[in-house]
Amino acid sequence: MKRRELIVLIVGAAAWPLTARAQVPARRPLIAFLIGTTPASSIPLLRSFAQQMQALGYLEGRDYDTAVRFGEGDLRRMPVLASELVGLKPDVVVTANTTAGAAVKNATSTIPIVSATMIEPVERGLVASHANPGGNLTGILISLDTLLGKQLQIAVELLPGTKKVGMPVNVNSVASTIQRRDAEKVAAALRVELVPADMRANDEIDTAFRWLANQGAEVAVVHTDPLFYTERRRIAALAEVLRLPVVYGLREHAEEGGLLSYGIDLRANWGRAADFVDKMLKGMKPAELPVELPSKLELVVNLGTAKALGLEVPSSLLARADEVIE
Repeated sequence: MKRRELIVLIVGAAAWPLTARAQVPARRPLIAFLIGTTPASSIPLLRSFAQQMQALGYLEGRDYDTAVRFGEGDLRRMPVLASELVGLKPDVVVTANTTAGAAVKNATSTIPIVSATMIEPVERGLVASHANPGGNLTGILISLDTLLGKQLQIAVELLPGTKKVGMPVNVNSVASTIQRRDAEKVAAALRVELVPADMRANDEIDTAFRWLANQGAEVAVVHTDPLFYTERRRIAALAEVLRLPVVYGLREHAEEGGLLSYGIDLRANWGRAADFVDKMLKGMKPAELPVELPSKLELVVNLGTAKALGLEVPSSLLARADEVIE
């Protein structure tokens, strides 16, 4: 997708008049984006970023330009795409996940980087600490220490007496393997068996989910990962065919037919990333901007999917839901 086509999708803005263009400096700040998903999947996120930039007084095409690269769900492409973007000499790079942030940081030690979603940045050596990042990268976390445990607890609450919980794992994703590790600890504490299914690409999704069903998983947890986010419609449809209840990490899954989600508001993270970019364009360094926690957690229940699965969602979950999709 060409950059201008993506701009139209994001902000729906008409072209600037020629008189306005004549008044714009030839060199506007360039904001680059490295995203692990597809262009279509990224539209709501980029729209949130653009809307917050506009609220801060910036309009794309007048006050800044953009360059975007998409991984199409394949995080193995991140290093090459990161090098392409760094070669454009942007003023700031916004990345959509931990792997993308690491790829850009490996490609440059000077260009400021904002990661809209990160997991364990200290442990991965991306920042020195949350309070004092150091270096050229900062951003917002995608997860809290207790988040995955809460998702597993919800899975057990959804189906009382559950003994086996399935979990697809993208072995090419650092965030996915970290979440698997955390899930194993929580599952042991809950006295349930975690059944992980490793995969590497989107053409292995069907095989992985059918394997989980064949292994007797009564419910599954799909955590946050670009591969799963990109394929959320497909996963929701497959889960319905397999009669497998699934708890997801992002609300977009529930909006696309998934049963239930509990996690961060991804769009809010992207809006917050614009605040970071604003400060950097005004001269602040990433090292001066502490890593932030996600601003909002939300529980979304899709009753239409529950009905299709023949499942009655416990009233305790419905009472706590931030949104119920009929």
